[in-house]
Amino acid sequence: MRWDDFRASENVEDRRGEGGGGGGFPGGGMGGLGIGTIVIVLLISWVTGINPAILLGGAQQMAGGGQQREQRVDPETQARRREAPTDRAGQFATKILGNTEDVWNEILPNQTGRQYKPTTMVLYQGGTRSGCGMAQAAMGPFYCPLDKKVYIDLGFFKEMQTKFGVKGDFAYAYVIAHEVGHHVQDVLGILGKVQSRQQNAGSKTEANQLSVRVELMADCLAGVWAKNSNDRWNSLDQSDIQEALNAASAIGDDKLQEKSQGYAVPDSFTHGSSEQRMRWFMTGYKSGQTKSCDTFRTSRG
Repeated sequence: MRWDDFRASENVEDRRGEGGGGGGFPGGGMGGLGIGTIVIVLLISWVTGINPAILLGGAQQMAGGGQQREQRVDPETQARRREAPTDRAGQFATKILGNTEDVWNEILPNQTGRQYKPTTMVLYQGGTRSGCGMAQAAMGPFYCPLDKKVYIDLGFFKEMQTKFGVKGDFAYAYVIAHEVGHHVQDVLGILGKVQSRQQNAGSKTEANQLSVRVELMADCLAGVWAKNSNDRWNSLDQSDIQEALNAASAIGDDKLQEKSQGYAVPDSFTHGSSEQRMRWFMTGYKSGQTKSCDTFRTSRG
């Protein structure tokens, strides 16, 4: 993947080196939540398949009277966070984010009539605060709809190599584009509607199926970005697409469950099978159109 010529995004907070946990939390919890509340929320997440970051954010809003609790950061820290990364991994992430901005700024208004407001990407190491509670490396990359930010510990890319045997610049770019895809869903008003449906779901299986549809749509939107980026910058070749497919396959729920417990339980899937994730990425890549990514209007996930 030829990414050096991409424009670097200015919407990046580099919190690496600040220490895991971002200074700790009052009350022994996250953003003022008690440890008992956190345990309950994480159990609900495990049962329903709903992103724990989203559930923790909702709990924080309830605890704070509906107001999001902002982390207070001194001006010197804010300025340091806004400095452009000088390491290769940080520069890569910053330029991939910049390229997603250039693509979505152009195609989202043309394809949906909605203006694109970029997300901010937070680079951290170990742990940090997010609008949805604690961000920890063990959670993997995620998007928080409450503060409109993508959180990623870049050590995840090494984990992709060591745990899943997946490597290559475009495999890593796919991960970032997938999380930006969740932001696109948020801009389009999809995430809020799905979260409401999940909360009213009649069963764990139903809630899981909604989660799968959201994740597969983000995979498809990553494909839409890749297609439009390549059309304009000619930055990809077939080996790059294979890298993305390898990544999508490796993190399919069936593969992960088979690896951890020896068998797969489809009703418990929250992100989709390897076949689904690869298929929806290619659906977006082949069409280049956001309308092709409506995973909620097809009987086949």
